[in-house]
Amino acid sequence: MTVLLTLLTLAGVTALSGCSDSTAEGTGGKITLGFSAWPGWFPWQVAQEQGLFAKNGVNVDLKYFDNYTDSINALSSGAIDANSQTLNDTLSSASGGAKLSIVLVNDNSTGNDKIIAREGITAVADLKGKKVAVEQGTVDHYLLLLALQAAKLTEKDIELVNLPTDAAAAAFVAGQVDAVGAFAPFTTKALERPGSRAISSSAEFPGAIPDHLVTSQKLVKEHPKDVQALVNTWFETLTWIKNNKDAAVKIMAKRGGVTDADYKTYDAGTTIFTRQQNLDAFTPGVTAQHLDFQANKIIDFIVGTGLAQQRPSLDGLFDDQFVKAAPQ
Repeated sequence: MTVLLTLLTLAGVTALSGCSDSTAEGTGGKITLGFSAWPGWFPWQVAQEQGLFAKNGVNVDLKYFDNYTDSINALSSGAIDANSQTLNDTLSSASGGAKLSIVLVNDNSTGNDKIIAREGITAVADLKGKKVAVEQGTVDHYLLLLALQAAKLTEKDIELVNLPTDAAAAAFVAGQVDAVGAFAPFTTKALERPGSRAISSSAEFPGAIPDHLVTSQKLVKEHPKDVQALVNTWFETLTWIKNNKDAAVKIMAKRGGVTDADYKTYDAGTTIFTRQQNLDAFTPGVTAQHLDFQANKIIDFIVGTGLAQQRPSLDGLFDDQFVKAAPQ
C-alpha cells in the first residue's frame, strides 16, 4: 500500500482518535514527539540527552521511528502529538484530511537526498528502462519524479520498485536494482556499492525539500505553551550543538548508526534553519524560500502526478506564532 493510501485510510479515524491520552490530560501532560533517520532531526536526540526539554518545561516522550512512513502515519492517525517530517509528506497527509500545523522549519535538504545509480549509469536520462528502488509516496519519490521531469522522462519510463528506504538502499547494494532514491544516512549505505555514484540530489532543486516540526492542530489549539516549549527547545539545542560540536556529532552519529566522520559529511547537505531563516520562510512570497510558494508548487506536482488525489487546504498549515515568540 502506498503512503498516500495509508494516509487516506488513517485520516478517516483522525477525528475520533485525537492526540495521545497524556496530552488530553492538560498542559504539563506528556507530549509524544516523533522523529526518524534524517540529519536535520537528530538534534532532537541531543535535546533529550542534554535535558533541554525538561529545562524548557515540557514533558516529552521522544519516539524514534525506524521507518519514516510509520511516523507520518502515526501523526495523521493521532497516535503521536507531533512529528518531524517534510513539507511534501505533510501536504500528502493534509490531502487525506489530516488537520496539521507546521510550527517550525528544521532545515532544507541541500544535497542529502540523492538518486544513486550503479556503475555505467551517469545521468538521470540513463535510467530509462532501469529498475529504481524508492519508497513510494515519500519525499525521495518526489525527488525522483522531479529529476525525471528535468531529464524529460516520466515514471512510466522506469521500473519503479517500491521498498522502505532502508530496504531500498540494501537492495541497491545487493545489486537487485539499478538505482535508488534515498536520504541520509541511508545514502551512505547505498554508496557502499562499488562504482556507484549520485546522479541527482536535492541540491539541484533549491527549497523543494524543507523539513519541519509538524503538530496536530488540536495540540496547537489546546496546548500552545507546550508547542512553544518544543520550539524554544529546538533553538536552544542548536546553540548547544554550536558550542559542543564534537559531543553533539557523537550523539547524532550514534543515533544515525554511522561513524562520526560519516556524519560530518552530511553538514553541507542539510541546512539547519536559524530563527531568522524560519521567519523568512513563513513570510508569504513568490520565491522558493517561501513556504507558501513552495507548497503550491508541490501541490501542483503531487496532484498532477497522482501522488495526491485532491488539493489540500492550507488553512492553519503554516503557524509562525511560536517562532516569532521564541527567544532571540
